Amino acid sequence: MNVRRSRAPRAVAVVGLAGVLVAMPWIHATIPGVFSSSLNSPGTLNLLALCFVFGGLALTYDLLFGFTGLLSFGHALYFATGVYTTAIALSRWHWTLWHALLLTAAVSVLLPLALGAICLRTRGIPFAMVTLAFAQAGSILVMQNPFGLTGGEEGLALGADALPAPLVGVVNTHNLYWVALAFLAFTYAVGWWVVHSPPGRVWQAIRENEGRVEVLGLNPYRYKLLAFVVSSLLASAAGVVYLLLQGGANPEVTTASFTLALLVMVVLGGVGTLWGAVLGGIIYQYLDFRLVALAGAPALQGLPSVLRLPLSEPLFILGALFVALVLFFPGGLGGVAKRA
Repeated sequence: MNVRRSRAPRAVAVVGLAGVLVAMPWIHATIPGVFSSSLNSPGTLNLLALCFVFGGLALTYDLLFGFTGLLSFGHALYFATGVYTTAIALSRWHWTLWHALLLTAAVSVLLPLALGAICLRTRGIPFAMVTLAFAQAGSILVMQNPFGLTGGEEGLALGADALPAPLVGVVNTHNLYWVALAFLAFTYAVGWWVVHSPPGRVWQAIRENEGRVEVLGLNPYRYKLLAFVVSSLLASAAGVVYLLLQGGANPEVTTASFTLALLVMVVLGGVGTLWGAVLGGIIYQYLDFRLVALAGAPALQGLPSVLRLPLSEPLFILGALFVALVLFFPGGLGGVAKRA
């Protein structure tokens, strides 16, 4: 009875927050210092949608790293798979969105299944290096622009006629916002379900001690491959939503530094906590956007150079915050909440 009572306020808070997020396009209010315009403005809705995408993407990486203990340096490859496969099908081959999504879903299952079968023959640092090698190969392939498909360094833009009308234009930003919010809710629901399922329990056992799992008569390789495919498929779905928000593909999403950013998001939010990973992804993306604006603020120009130069570099501030969090709050934001 007491457990039900303790969960009731939490459930009410979650439902209330969900209601506010869904109604955001109708809320004409401002939060000074947090957003530069009203909550329902296209700029704010686009920023929030990107935060949702990266929150869900961080959760997909946490399934692999936080719950299964697999340190991958190539997770960006599967995010880029969602971005580029959909973009090529829409822009180069002029497919409909639904046909492009079916192709992306098929590629997003077969590619991690094939590469994961190879990478998971190794463990630890060799596994991380093999995943990095495949990711670098994918990045080089995109930059080489094979058959003129990827656009190389210039990327690949979507034309106005490549998408359904409700997803095109600034006036339809609220629709894209709802798509990103739905993606985050779906990803969290899938993540919660798989983590609390029997395979999810085995993932966590593998993270703690893979040898004991083998002693119990289970095959860790199969369970790790399942985690690899599930997390990669969800990451590709994040790539599709990101493509819709950005209106094109950018080769930056194929780089190894992109995967390192995901690692920072997960550690920031709390390794092995679903909501912590989501929170870490949202905060990282928000800070990455806002600190760029802060770097050019007139208030910084009057500071001494010893302060002005580092504060004008967003990555320096993000790095300093990350180091401080790791030193003083090793469990991330999720760990802080648990202790509280």
